[in-house]
Amino acid sequence: MASDPESVVVQFNEGINARDLDVLASLMTEDHVFIDSVGGRVDGRQRCLDAWRGFFGAYPDYRNEFTSMVTVSSGMVAVAGRSVCSDLKARVRSATRAMRVAEGLPDTRTAARRAWEGP
Repeated sequence: MASDPESVVVQFNEGINARDLDVLASLMTEDHVFIDSVGGRVDGRQRCLDAWRGFFGAYPDYRNEFTSMVTVSSGMVAVAGRSVCSDLKARVRSATRAMRVAEGLPDTRTAARRAWEGP
């Protein structure tokens, strides 16, 4: 498993796109934090996995497509792209995400900021 921040972000996204909770769990520490596009926060690995399980059930064809990625500081990666889903509530045309990867661990603390621009 790669440990450089950009590789960890790619692996995490691959886990999301494959709806693979085992991959996501392997890339989270116990104190993992997820902040969604409207500021909702989920703390802890198990609560995040439960949230992803529910999300995957509600939006089974959801996936992220990255168009660019850059490491902006030590352990902080900014990603641009879009989310694709048949349900408009989960679809995002333009997205910027920041992900912090803890040193030495594939720990991800994610913050998402999304802008829906309409069809």
